[in-house]
Amino acid sequence: MRMYRALVLNKIDETFSVEISDLADDTLPEGDVTVEIEYSTLNYKDGLAITDSSPVVRMWPMVPGIDLAGTVSASENEAFSVGDRVAVNGWDFGEKRWGGLATRTRLPASTLTKLPDSISTRDAMAIGTAGYTSMLCVLALEDHSVTPESGPIAVTGASGGVGSIAISLLSGLGYEVHAVTGRVEEQGDYLRSLGASDLVERSSLSEPGRPFARATWGGAVDAAGGNILANLLSQTKPYGCIAACGLAASMDLPASVAPFILRGITLQGIDSVHMPSAKRDQAWNRLAADLDRDALSTMVTEIGLNEVVDMAAKFVDGTAKGRIVVNVNN
Repeated sequence: MRMYRALVLNKIDETFSVEISDLADDTLPEGDVTVEIEYSTLNYKDGLAITDSSPVVRMWPMVPGIDLAGTVSASENEAFSVGDRVAVNGWDFGEKRWGGLATRTRLPASTLTKLPDSISTRDAMAIGTAGYTSMLCVLALEDHSVTPESGPIAVTGASGGVGSIAISLLSGLGYEVHAVTGRVEEQGDYLRSLGASDLVERSSLSEPGRPFARATWGGAVDAAGGNILANLLSQTKPYGCIAACGLAASMDLPASVAPFILRGITLQGIDSVHMPSAKRDQAWNRLAADLDRDALSTMVTEIGLNEVVDMAAKFVDGTAKGRIVVNVNN
């Protein structure tokens, strides 16, 4: 029987373990498409799961990794053929379904996205859920008529995966981007190189603010939540839009209804996990067209499967930067 390699998390009687294991193909999960995985990636949620810092994992044992990219090696579904290059983002992988930190998987065809010809499997994971989420945020701003003429766009969590790619995308589309970060001195040059025209100290938005403040932002991409999101709401210009895609600061929202009813702004939630396939295809096609690959390369650190545990800890303590691509065969 063929074997594959995977990072396996387990918890027995509250004792947590993580190890790289060689597994037989009869352990592959259920599905109608088999994929030879070439690359995966690490996100904040992966870091929480791999360090057992938060109850992300819903079943044990678990192969973590909410992203994967590779090539179809067997298919019982007519929508996919052997040799197709595919990616997976979300769909509860790494939580309820075995994820991408393995060299092979089997999964339902409904969770797969065919990659545009111009995007390699490595680039797909340099983009990953973070970049795909960033593009969903950009599409949300566009859908609500937020244009470069609407005013500056605030991007929180600027040095993280979502923030980094959002800055690159928005600046490339002509928006004035203000990067919100708690590490202005450390990350300033990096964020400006991605296209940020100004840097905003995170602490200026972190404390409770006025429910209705001076209109500053044409819109925002927010991965923080909490007081930061509340302050962005109070400072958004009339008919602006904030795309909310994370809760790194807090899942609370201590805000007022005033910005909604007095300025007509929109708070658009971004659910990248269960986004319908048509919207996923739109996002990936726009990424193929709009994302600066040279800028993308400056965000990427590539590691092997045996380096994942150490890197996961950096996500949890906030010292990870940019995009982490995992070469699962290294």
